[in-house]
Amino acid sequence: MSNGDIFLGEIIGTAILILFGAGVVAAVVLNYSKAKDAGWVVIAFGWGFGVMAGAYTAAPLSGGHLNPAVTIGIAIDTGDWDKVPVYIAGQMLGAFLGAVLCWLVYFAQFQANAEDEMAQPTLGIFSTTPAIRHPVANLITEIIATVALVLPILAFGLTKGLGESGTAILIVTFLVVGIGMSLGGPTGYAINPARDLGPRIAHALLPIPNKGTSDWSYAWIPVVGPLIGGALAGIIFNAAF
Repeated sequence: MSNGDIFLGEIIGTAILILFGAGVVAAVVLNYSKAKDAGWVVIAFGWGFGVMAGAYTAAPLSGGHLNPAVTIGIAIDTGDWDKVPVYIAGQMLGAFLGAVLCWLVYFAQFQANAEDEMAQPTLGIFSTTPAIRHPVANLITEIIATVALVLPILAFGLTKGLGESGTAILIVTFLVVGIGMSLGGPTGYAINPARDLGPRIAHALLPIPNKGTSDWSYAWIPVVGPLIGGALAGIIFNAAF
């Protein structure tokens, strides 16, 4: 795969991932959305389907990493770091663009949400926020949840035919749904630095009425935690398999 294909594939795939993921959160929390108050299970499946759509779209061009933690884990496993910066650059840009697309889709709802005194802040649509702000606990949660994502992804590659058939992406879809349901409660399961940082930058820059803070004091946790988790997953995989 060429650098150009990787960069383009990761932009497109990650943009689709964030469009679906941020979109389902917007659908559930924004006023005057037909999916208002649909709940956490809907959000978990929406993010899972976002992974499926983005990864299947990007796979022919880049392999569909869509996540710097996955890219780091694979690089530790293979020892090939040459294309890591290209992957991460595409993922970051794609995540930003996906957040902008979500804002455009729900533009009218964002405007109406700003006129409601009881409306929730909008940052949670774009990026993660902890249920209880405890930096050490939040960081540990993100590390463990990311290991639970990346280690199985690496192990799936040991099952002959999963990658060639495309079944691996479908399995990862349900893995992400499971992580959301089981491990997402404490921090909102970023498990992907690009997924959190790109949309957080978009939230800071977009003209969203009464959008509130972008919470930069917390922003390092959903970046550092998944990067550590992805690296640990690669190390564990190399040691155990």
